[in-house]
Amino acid sequence: MNGEHVKPETEAEKACFKLLSDIDTIGGRIKGSLTSKKFMRNEVWSLISYIGAPSWFITLLPTDINHPICIYFADKNITFKPEMYFKKADEAYRLVTSNPVAAARFFHMMVENFIKHVLGFGEKHHSFCEEMEAYYGTVEQQGRLTLHLHMLLWIKNALSPQDI
Repeated sequence: MNGEHVKPETEAEKACFKLLSDIDTIGGRIKGSLTSKKFMRNEVWSLISYIGAPSWFITLLPTDINHPICIYFADKNITFKPEMYFKKADEAYRLVTSNPVAAARFFHMMVENFIKHVLGFGEKHHSFCEEMEAYYGTVEQQGRLTLHLHMLLWIKNALSPQDI
């Protein structure tokens, strides 16, 4: 708490520090763990150090319960029928919330399309504003376990905060 650095001195303290280090190493591979969040913060700070301040912060939240593609993914009927798009709101809500895999597939598809078509990564066209230099995004759950994306965007040749 006081900013002091503790060095293990006894064999028991050394073993304890080794165990904490091993837990930290393993925790870095577990999504959502404190260590993985620490690694993500380090990656973002590295991007900021290398490229500069991000130009945009975006939160992407595709509404799955109202989208026909998500309802199609969640429906047990494999054949495509246009009338499925006109399901009642409560029926569509129950259908999507009872199938989290369909909601995750829909979210993944929407994020990939956003990155490809709106941001222009991997494409020959520019993004919604200019050519993007980099992006960094993390996925979180909301209260009803739907997914949303927080994303930092770096625009190529953008003004720095000091220049602005």
